[in-house]
Amino acid sequence: MMTTSLVLRRAGDGDAAALARLADQTFRETFASGNTPDDLEQHCARYYGERQQLAEIRDPALETWVVEADGALVAYGQLRLGAPSPAVTAARPAEVARFYVDARHHGAGLAQRLMDRLLERADATGADAVWLGVWERNPRAIRFYEKQGFAVVGEKVFVVGADPQRDVVMCRRSPARRAVG
Repeated sequence: MMTTSLVLRRAGDGDAAALARLADQTFRETFASGNTPDDLEQHCARYYGERQQLAEIRDPALETWVVEADGALVAYGQLRLGAPSPAVTAARPAEVARFYVDARHHGAGLAQRLMDRLLERADATGADAVWLGVWERNPRAIRFYEKQGFAVVGEKVFVVGADPQRDVVMCRRSPARRAVG
């Protein structure tokens, strides 16, 4: 899809409604085929409402970044600072808590730009490792994360509605830390 204007920026309070719509839409696009409508409804109602998005935008331990194409939000990612995982050994871990691109914009390079920003921010805050959880049945995402230097280090449960599912935990060491050892 061609765009005339592309902006990558930190989300602000005024983005909460549009972010709630994008989060709901991209979650459904990604996971509808592997989940029941009831489980999707429960999950989206719990995590993607406008009030929830506003609270996350304002959370000082969570950075929410958005990509706008022609004035509309089309991708977003969240970096949670100081987020430990039992599968990751790190003194100052950061988590890519959410990472979604509208399906109409897949293949346009938005995911790479957004991931680059999240990794730059993690490094700037002194994180020594960045980790994320990804559904084991999402091979496209797993391949993308592997290309970014992430490797599988464990697993965790991710509940969608009432359905506990298996996510693989992937980790990438900070570039500064990789260079010294």
